[in-house]
Amino acid sequence: MPRPRPRTALAAVLWPRLPLSSWPWRSAGYLIATMPVALAAITVLGVPWLILAVKLATGGMPLVDATGLILVGVAVIAVVGPLVAAPLADLERRRLHLVDTRPLDAPATETGGPLERLRARYGDPRAWREVGYVCLLATVTPVLIGVLATVVLLAGSFVASPFLVMAQGPGNTPVALGFSQITTVEQSTPYVVAGLGLIVLLPYLVTLVAGGHGAAARTLLTGGSGRRLRAELIEVSQSRTRLVNAFEAERRRIERDLHDGAQQRLVSLTLKLGLARLDLPPDSPAATVVGEAHDQAKQLMAELRELIHGIQPQILTDLGLGAAIEELAESAPIPVDVDTTLDRRLPGPIENTAYFVVSEALTNVAKHSGATEATVRTRHHDDLLTVEIGDNGHGGADPVGGTGLTGLADRVAVTGGRMLLSSPIGGPTVLCVEVPCGPSPRPSE
Repeated sequence: MPRPRPRTALAAVLWPRLPLSSWPWRSAGYLIATMPVALAAITVLGVPWLILAVKLATGGMPLVDATGLILVGVAVIAVVGPLVAAPLADLERRRLHLVDTRPLDAPATETGGPLERLRARYGDPRAWREVGYVCLLATVTPVLIGVLATVVLLAGSFVASPFLVMAQGPGNTPVALGFSQITTVEQSTPYVVAGLGLIVLLPYLVTLVAGGHGAAARTLLTGGSGRRLRAELIEVSQSRTRLVNAFEAERRRIERDLHDGAQQRLVSLTLKLGLARLDLPPDSPAATVVGEAHDQAKQLMAELRELIHGIQPQILTDLGLGAAIEELAESAPIPVDVDTTLDRRLPGPIENTAYFVVSEALTNVAKHSGATEATVRTRHHDDLLTVEIGDNGHGGADPVGGTGLTGLADRVAVTGGRMLLSSPIGGPTVLCVEVPCGPSPRPSE
């Protein structure tokens, strides 16, 4: 299976078809177009540093003067940098497609008046990343491009060395190649071989330098993937909250419809069947049929009550989480010690989640743990609800064992909480759930 075409110049360096592709030419065009941008950055931000470099290179300067130039250079970058970097960064983002075909994050839209935008610009971390890129553009990039240009010139002069020797004529004037000289065509043979080798390597070197520059530009000018990932996480969290609220509202509607509609009609039907059963002779065939229908209606009514209770327990709606947990403990097949300290009602989704966690946990204790007693503790502190269920069973609870623990963890995660489990072999087992519940009380329903 052929390797897919790379989307960045840096990735193309390892692509077998690189020399025959457009990447070396795109990279060369990118680097050539980079020099005017780098020159603009040097002109605006690098004048004090250039003066300092020239003074030091031509005989030095007093320490006080050098310190002053350094301070001026830093001040220019700090004061002018964010303003100068904006257009240069925008230009670089537009050129980036030459060495990186991946889509870019859309830049944030600035709002407000001129003063607000200016103040926001100097306080924006993105602006200072752009300043860092411009400084990189003014210092490191010219050096790399200069080295690359030197390699190109050396490769060309090495390959052309026989012709340069012959062009000197009969005087045998030495031809300088790098740090050495040659006077005959025979002496140029190693240089021709080296030049051809450099020409073979040039597509890789050009693409590597351009790809590295493009990678730095994407990291500093587009904010990387971190900002996009944070935005996606925020959207997922908000969407999850909306889904939870919609699910809870729909569940309450279903419970209300069953309680006020189907259950009431079923109660009426059961009463009518009971009255008809009393009016019929006990030994008649009709009495037998009506009696069976009456018994089935009563059984169906009991099952419907359990179904409604499972969808939305009425005690949870009316009295809150503490009373609902007490009811669960009373109906459990083993003794359950309950300790709840809840000073107020909690948001509906939080109470529902905590209730069903306790319900499922007590069911697991009765079915799988071999425990003779269990405990339930609830605490509400600093807008965090903590529910702890423990038992004295044999332990060894495993989320992958099909006991519903994974489903509980997922249910807790939907509300932004977490579930912790401690269940060593031999017991005891402790299941702890922490759910952020916010400062606002649950609205009345």
